[in-house]
Amino acid sequence: MLRKIILWSMLFICGLARAQDINGIWKGKLVMEPGGCFPVYNIELQLQVAGTKITGVSYHYSDTSNYVKETFEGDYRKDSNSILITELGVTTFHIPGDCVPCIKKYSLSYHKGGGNVVTEEQLRGSWSGKTMDGKTACPPGTIVLTRFDKSTFKPELKLPPLLTNRKAELVKEIKVDTGTIKLDFYDNGIIDGDIISVYVNNVQVISNKMLGVKPISMTVKIDLNRHEQEVIMVGENMGTIPPNTALMIVYANDKRYQLYLTSDEQRNAMVRFIYENPLTKNKSQ
Repeated sequence: MLRKIILWSMLFICGLARAQDINGIWKGKLVMEPGGCFPVYNIELQLQVAGTKITGVSYHYSDTSNYVKETFEGDYRKDSNSILITELGVTTFHIPGDCVPCIKKYSLSYHKGGGNVVTEEQLRGSWSGKTMDGKTACPPGTIVLTRFDKSTFKPELKLPPLLTNRKAELVKEIKVDTGTIKLDFYDNGIIDGDIISVYVNNVQVISNKMLGVKPISMTVKIDLNRHEQEVIMVGENMGTIPPNTALMIVYANDKRYQLYLTSDEQRNAMVRFIYENPLTKNKSQ
């Protein structure tokens, strides 16, 4: 009996570990209330995850000739296995003239197995939204998405494996009350040919630069509508003295932080900036 309990626990833990990989293509059907352009239409989400941040594109379509394409971003909380996605806006649409695209928000969770299909992976949850002009609420509902190998549409540009296949190891969370942060990167210790790339919220801002005694400098513009911003340092090589190590100096208003970042074949270094509105912050003090 004890052996069965231990075995079940190991399988449960392994299941949770696999559940953390939600990168890829997810498709489902959404049923609209009467009055919508299509009684039933298809949805495809192309998810790219790095750290806790999600980016990607969504397609809402009846077929490949009638569709709405939107970009989205979101957060993946691995401790609670919850997925929050917010569509940012429409990039392309080909739909009848009397139809208005809907900008949606999704609250999802990961599931594996169920019924007679024990290996099927699903994202389940609810959605709500407003029309593209922001004037009318779209009828909310529930949604079930299933993982697929291929997109119905032309594949989107994917994040590099060095970003998605490695663990984003959190080095530090820093609270900031400014909209602009300056970052300087130096080689930490002996100059040994370390090369890095840097991503801000999954967008590459530094590509294949060699660390040295002179800084690689960049500025992060804080999106004041987002609570968190993630900066990930990717080691493009291991230099002559592995692992890839960098000294990062952070300048945020009158504050200065000195951080030591390490990247190897299994991990990248992540720093999370949490924006605090100075007016709200001062009132609470």
